[in-house]
Order: sequence, then C-alpha cells, then structure tokens
Amino acid sequence: MTTDTVDEAQRSLTGSSGIEVRWIMPEGFLELPFEADDLDELAEQLIQLAEKALPGADEEVQLQYAAMCAANYDEFIEAGVQYAGYVTTEVDGVRCTATVNVSLMDLDDRAGNNPAGFIATTMRHLGLGQIGEVQLPCGPAVTCVGNRPSSIDGSLTQSGQDESIWTSFIQIQIPLINGTVLLLEMGTPTVEGWEVFSAMFAGIVKSVRLFDDHGSLLVMPG
Repeated sequence: MTTDTVDEAQRSLTGSSGIEVRWIMPEGFLELPFEADDLDELAEQLIQLAEKALPGADEEVQLQYAAMCAANYDEFIEAGVQYAGYVTTEVDGVRCTATVNVSLMDLDDRAGNNPAGFIATTMRHLGLGQIGEVQLPCGPAVTCVGNRPSSIDGSLTQSGQDESIWTSFIQIQIPLINGTVLLLEMGTPTVEGWEVFSAMFAGIVKSVRLFDDHGSLLVMPG
C-alpha cells in the first residue's frame, strides 16, 4: 500500500482461499504500509508516513509518531488486519479524525448454514454494541455500532501524557464461503465527525465486491 494521501481509488486483498476483495477508499486517506519486505523497510516507510502526516513537526515528533504507528502492528497481525488508513478533516470548525481497518479472520466452525445470523447472535450475547443484519451488494452482513475505551499517545497530546478517550465505531462483518469473515471497521474519537465519517464508511462498505480466482463476481448466499 502507498503511504501517501490517496485520491478515491480501488483497494484489494486476497485471502488464503482465493476470494479477492475489492473496495473503494475515498480521497484524503493516509494509508499504513503493509508490503514491506523487512523491518528496516517498514521503519523507513513509517517515517515517510510521519513526514506526510506531520509536515510541520520536528524530526523527534515525527520519529515518535512513526514509533506509535509501528506499535500497532502486533495488534494488526493478531487481528488479521490487512489494510489500515486514516483521515483528518474539519467538521464545523473542529478537527476530526477517523480510522478504517480491513481484516480477514477465521469463521467460527459452529456458524452452520446461516453464518451471518450466528455472528449476530454471538455479538448480541457478548454485548459488543447495537447489532443489526443487512444485505449488501456482495451478500449478507452483520453490523455493530458501539463505543470502546482507547488512548492517545502522549507524543500527540498537548500535555505530553497519554490521554484516555472513548472511540465510537461501526463494524461490518461479511461471512465468506471459504470459511473466513471479512471485517471492516471505522472508528473515531471525535464525536463531531461521527455523521460525516459514518456516511463515508457506508459508501466504503457498499463498494465492497468479491471475486473468485478467475475474476468472476461473487455474491455470498443468504
């Protein structure tokens, strides 16, 4: 992935069982690198990202920013994240930011013939947020809207100390026929940007298309 700010463009990933996922990202996103050959190359790409994200900051702050981004990669690997991007904009005079992650994870073996229903029931039982089921152009999906505690690294706060915040999120899970689940999530700590970012994310989700290894369009059953 490029680490530059992108215009509206198609993104894609392919899971281990051959289903290719494509979606459209709106312009303005900064994208974290996921294609580095080694740690040295990843570090270089993250420094380039920091320079673009914080063009007016001194080198020490940019290095701290790159290190903060690097700290997320263990969590990315554990969660199966294969795309991560973020955007910053002003909404009614307030500077707002949002992240979008795309992941592939294993579908629970107990999902049966109605995996979307199984996922929805499980998420309701866990109390993860407001759960719903929707039909997307690519097939059935489960939605989750909620809030979770998180923190801002001290390198990015005026106080210089880590600060606790609440992040509002929308998560979409799309079960695939190859035994995996496609998960897309938008999160923002800035409530002023919620309506703008949720509308933006709805457009991303509706753009998702699935293809087999011959390039033919797939629609998940259900």
